[in-house]
Amino acid sequence: MNERILIADDHYVVRAGTSLVLETAYPELKIDFAENYDQVKNKIGFSRYDLLILDIDMPGTQYKKMIPELKDIQNELKILIFSGYDKDVAIQYIREGAEGYLNKQSSEEEIKNAVKTVIEKGYFYPAELIGLIIQNKRDNPVEKLSSREYEIFKLLADGNGNLEIANRLNIQMSTVSTYKKRIFQKLNVANIAELIKVYEMMH
Repeated sequence: MNERILIADDHYVVRAGTSLVLETAYPELKIDFAENYDQVKNKIGFSRYDLLILDIDMPGTQYKKMIPELKDIQNELKILIFSGYDKDVAIQYIREGAEGYLNKQSSEEEIKNAVKTVIEKGYFYPAELIGLIIQNKRDNPVEKLSSREYEIFKLLADGNGNLEIANRLNIQMSTVSTYKKRIFQKLNVANIAELIKVYEMMH
């Protein structure tokens, strides 16, 4: 394997440790590092990489938006999410187009296997994720929202009231109320606190 890999993480120990595991297993790999999201974009804009191992919590992170943004810069790039978060979060990134997910608690063997699998097969989903991916495809309530409903859902989750939303979108307050009811129904939530929880689970 003489691929080029970019390891993006703001912790030196994580970068060094992951790199050591991979270099020991696959000495021909060329490994670069990035400490924040701006560096990731710069490096990907400047050089071609086969794989990006991406921490989703580093400085400058755009969370899920990073996936389409990075693919725009380099559409062949494979992205392996590297995170301490659980599977529910991983799913959201995979649905944005990431090729796989690796937990930061993974063993040396799992790290080697994940990287090898992504490079050879084009994706790496831990077994327990496969079922969730299929389930989520069927069953993500946010997908039921129209684009206007989704826009209002985001504004509500960001703490805007009916009046602010009406002003911002240039619609009647009564229209906002109607949308709000519909959004609550579709997401199966009873109040704004629950709506915010749904929003946070997506990010």
